Amino acid sequence: MNTPKPSMSLTKPEAFDLSIKQKISTAIGLLGLIILILAAFNVHFPYKPVVLTLSLVMISAGVILFANDLYLGKHAGIKNDGVMFKSVSSRGIWAWLTGIALTAFYIILYFKATWLGLGQNGAENTGLVALFDPLSNIISGSKASQWFVYGVLYTIAILAFGYKFLLKYRHNRYERLRTYSVMFFQLAFAFLIPEFMARLNSDSFSLPYYDLKNIWPLNYYNFEQYRVNSFIDAGDIGLALLIFGIVSIFVITPILTYKYGKRWYCSWVCGCGGLAETSGDPFRHLSDKRQFAWKIERWVVHSVVVFVVLMTTAVVHSYLGDDQTKYWLTKQTFLISVAAILTLVFVLVMVFKRAQLAKDAKYGAIGYFVIIMVLFAMHYFNGTQLFLFKTETLRQSYGFLIGSIFSGVIGTGFYPIFGNRVWCRFGCPMAAILGFQQRLFSRFRITTNGGQCISCGNCSTYCEMGIDVRAYAQKGENIVRSSCVGCGICSAVCPRGVLKLENDSLKGRIDSNEILLGNDVDLMDLVNQK
Repeated sequence: MNTPKPSMSLTKPEAFDLSIKQKISTAIGLLGLIILILAAFNVHFPYKPVVLTLSLVMISAGVILFANDLYLGKHAGIKNDGVMFKSVSSRGIWAWLTGIALTAFYIILYFKATWLGLGQNGAENTGLVALFDPLSNIISGSKASQWFVYGVLYTIAILAFGYKFLLKYRHNRYERLRTYSVMFFQLAFAFLIPEFMARLNSDSFSLPYYDLKNIWPLNYYNFEQYRVNSFIDAGDIGLALLIFGIVSIFVITPILTYKYGKRWYCSWVCGCGGLAETSGDPFRHLSDKRQFAWKIERWVVHSVVVFVVLMTTAVVHSYLGDDQTKYWLTKQTFLISVAAILTLVFVLVMVFKRAQLAKDAKYGAIGYFVIIMVLFAMHYFNGTQLFLFKTETLRQSYGFLIGSIFSGVIGTGFYPIFGNRVWCRFGCPMAAILGFQQRLFSRFRITTNGGQCISCGNCSTYCEMGIDVRAYAQKGENIVRSSCVGCGICSAVCPRGVLKLENDSLKGRIDSNEILLGNDVDLMDLVNQK
């Protein structure tokens, strides 16, 4: 009897079939998911608390048991694990089916919540949303909404797949710490604290639903009239939250980015980044590494920033009054202040940091600045409608195009096709602003040792932001990119210890002439000094 010879290939694609334990774990998780799907199709379950608990426990247990069998039997360290051969992680049929299913879920969540059973005009919930009513009553004291359902599933995904991530990268202390961090911030700050705050509300006291870790422009809605009114109506606590939101923009964010880079938020705190790092980890190698994609990224993400600045300015402008005897902050004063701040930032960057900007970045900054100033001038001198569109039109357009379609439908729904950080890379205005700060005045950089690099390409392959890390490592050049979220995976997968995440002084941080040819000696430094 002839037996097939085992492959001598290092990747061994035939060795990545699921084991018996993994198949059982997958079945357990799928059964838990099927319960939720049946509820979405209005299948009535008589004991909702028990059924919901069973479903969430089975989903979590399936992921945990699968991860245990996949990683605990192996030595610690990064392994290929067949990501290039598995259909779901190599843009195969299962990847497309998964992407379509996730996209459909997000479309229904955002635009057709009644299909999930959300009751309207005081009506009772049905279907999937009704299944979560008991849990919502326990935590917040009210019936569930589609956002509560999403919050629970989102948190379960980060916690369960976070456990899987911890096992996979258990050899790396940095990866473990930041994973614990995103799991904590999602569970506490993004889910439990806002729900507990809602439970404290009464007829005489009402706090808005507020995720404390969401900072403008990520929470672009924070300065809309209904939000500001709700903050003021909540008394001292509401006013404190409003002030905290403003201080976060102008004080907390720049200081932390200066000290640690944008990683303090994008890889340690942000819920979008948390889901991308945990649930989206198997898809990080799918990010487009071409220079063409990099150029598109820079133009698209900074266009989003301009959009959100204009939209927020228009919304706040509509909230203010014109009478200087009643208000110290009038519409005119506000517009002049915004224009002055933007002008100050533009001038400081062009005077002191222009050498660190690429040619297209300089042209882009000048172009965007001119456009914004022209729009301000048209309104200020001619009395035309602010930014040519109604405030509500701007807000709805941004909420639909960026807040819903980009961040949800495309950003998360197509992890298996475009990679796990497509939203963070191309659409997140918060990532763009933090990246701007990181590029120009942060102490963070990834140092490289070109003498140790063997050009294996692991770092570039697993960079979720599409950065060609190997090109920097081969030259021994510091990696200081505005798109880098400091996830540290490039360092974790490097077999030679070439890459190191550091916070140091600004001196010598960006120097394309610095090429390290040996392990400890920079020979080119002598040449550059002549």
